[in-house]
Formats: sequence, C-alpha cells, structure tokens
Amino acid sequence: MIEMQGVYKTYPNGVTALNGLDTHIDQGEFVYVVGPSGAGKSTFIKLIFREEKPSKGSIFINDIDLASMKEKRIPKLRRKVGVVYQDFRLLPRMTVYENVAFALEVIEEHPANIRTRVMDVLDQVRLKNKARFIPDELSGGEQQRVSIARAIANRPRILIADEPTGNLDPETSWEIMHILEEINATGTTILMATHNREIVNTVKKRVIAIEDGMIVRDENRGDYGYEI
Repeated sequence: MIEMQGVYKTYPNGVTALNGLDTHIDQGEFVYVVGPSGAGKSTFIKLIFREEKPSKGSIFINDIDLASMKEKRIPKLRRKVGVVYQDFRLLPRMTVYENVAFALEVIEEHPANIRTRVMDVLDQVRLKNKARFIPDELSGGEQQRVSIARAIANRPRILIADEPTGNLDPETSWEIMHILEEINATGTTILMATHNREIVNTVKKRVIAIEDGMIVRDENRGDYGYEI
C-alpha cells in the first residue's frame, strides 16, 4: 500500500529532516507516528500526499512512485488521501454542510450525489444536526469532526491525521479517536502523527517512532515511549 525506500529529505536551508527511511504500511492498518518535536514526523506525513517531495529515494502508493510523479497527477493522488489537521483549516464563511460539500465539488462530483454523501459523513461524525452552522458556532471538537467529515467525503483509501487532538481537551480527544477507529474499521488506512501519550498507550496500534529523521522503532501494539 505505502512503501518507502531509502527516503531522504533535505530542505533548501540545508536542514535534513529525513535520513534514509524504509517502511511498509499495508492497506487497512492504523499507525501512530511518534517522536520528539523536530524529529521529522511532519515531513514524513507530508511526503505521503506530496506536499513535499523526497530529495532521494522512492515512495510508492499502490505501486505509483510519488517521487517521480508529474505535477499534473498530484490532484488525482490527493483524491485517495484525506488529511486532517491540528488547526482544522475550515472555510470560516461556509456552513458545516458547505465545507464538506466543497471537497466533493472540487473533484466535480455529480450534484445529485453531493447532498447524500455530505449528510452521510456528517452522520458518521455525529454532526448531522449542525449542518447549517458556521465554524465559529462550533466547539473545537466539533470543528475537528467537520474536518474529518471533509477528509473522508471522497472515500479516500488513506487518511492522514496530523496531531488531530493537539488542540483539544482529553474528553474531546477521545471522541475524535473513537471516530478515527470507526473509519479505520471500514478498511481505510490511518496514519496519525501524535504527541498524545495516553491515547497511544491505551489504544494499542502499530507505532513508528522517528528521531533525527530516522525510524528508530517500529512495533505492533507499541507504546508511546517518550517522556513529555
């Protein structure tokens, strides 16, 4: 599903963020990506949806090499990869419904299918009753649930969650985690970059630990493993 072979990433300022990564992630896995701040987690995540390009090495998603992918093919890739951000990144003047519908409109989904799909995913994240609200009228947890609904509207095979509970209180963080588990149960691969020790240590999944741009630990049902 996802294969990295000898991946390096050096930025124009000379900073090397990744230093020879090799890993394989199967379809349907739930993987935590952990490590100290500045370890290379965000770069690792960004490479998978081609926000960044490796300086050296290969990244394959379903046998498609992202390193050599032409720019015009990137939008098609991103239809298969949903992304959830720590800061939600919702469109502030659009309603909840419109934020999710926008993800379908940009890929030219037939209008007749949009309403059904939007209401389906809002129901999945328990926000069907707030479709007409705008982001400022929602709590942080509700905004993150809208972000998740938008990310899965296209039925992506991979969902990347970059610190999805970073701005949320513990109770709300668990609500988000339960939703991500439900999405994973449908067969969607989930990569979750996180500093949330309690979630990682309680909800056991595969853990990939990155330090100084290298994978230093890769364990099934692993622990967080860092003092915070």
